[in-house]
Amino acid sequence: MKLTVYHDGQYWIGVFEETVGSKLKACRYVFGAEPADQEILDLINLKMLKLLETVSSSIQVKSEIKRPISPKRLARQAAAEVRQRGISTYAQQAIALERESRKQSSKIQTKAEREEIA
Repeated sequence: MKLTVYHDGQYWIGVFEETVGSKLKACRYVFGAEPADQEILDLINLKMLKLLETVSSSIQVKSEIKRPISPKRLARQAAAEVRQRGISTYAQQAIALERESRKQSSKIQTKAEREEIA
């Protein structure tokens, strides 16, 4: 599981990414103003699992070959990840897919409500 917090120009946003096997689930949480450390900890401890359970769609991810990593390379990768900004394209695809599925279900529900009123 991975949490990325970034500023998109207007809001602070947290993106959760969870990889299970070769499937990736992602969900987005909008903080609004810059979140305090306690707010992020509360999100992780209290809301994270509920948010990931609401995600119904996932995306296929290529699996990587696991080989032992030297400590120096691991340190460089950690430093690069700290410098990295934004979220993965896989997470963006998963969020877009979830948004589309919610849009479709909303359209169906709205149509049924209109027919019921008519």
